[in-house]
Amino acid sequence: QVQLVESGGGLVQPGGSLRLSCAASGSIRRVNGMGWYRQAPGKQRETVAIVGRYGSTEYADFVKGRFTISRDNVKNTVLLQMNSLNPEDTAVYYCYARVTTTPRLYENDYWGQGTQVTVSS
Repeated sequence: QVQLVESGGGLVQPGGSLRLSCAASGSIRRVNGMGWYRQAPGKQRETVAIVGRYGSTEYADFVKGRFTISRDNVKNTVLLQMNSLNPEDTAVYYCYARVTTTPRLYENDYWGQGTQVTVSS
């Protein structure tokens, strides 16, 4: 079993910054891809940013230049630094990880519980 625990969401004014953190724990042999997704009310979940095990990154066009994703393979954590936030960034943000588990080396996808980010004046 693998758990993803997120932290760092909250209320911020337009133009402000937040940093989201997610830690994976449990029966982990190896954490492969990690990422952040978000879902606003009435909308489908969408990709925000993903990072490969060796640091390759991809960003959604709407966050390029504003958000930065990074990871720590020793701690099994992924961070999302969000700058220049605007009201359109308001959503529940979900952490994602593709994990090879022990002892049978199965690869599965795992999700965090979500953390609310609200951008409002």
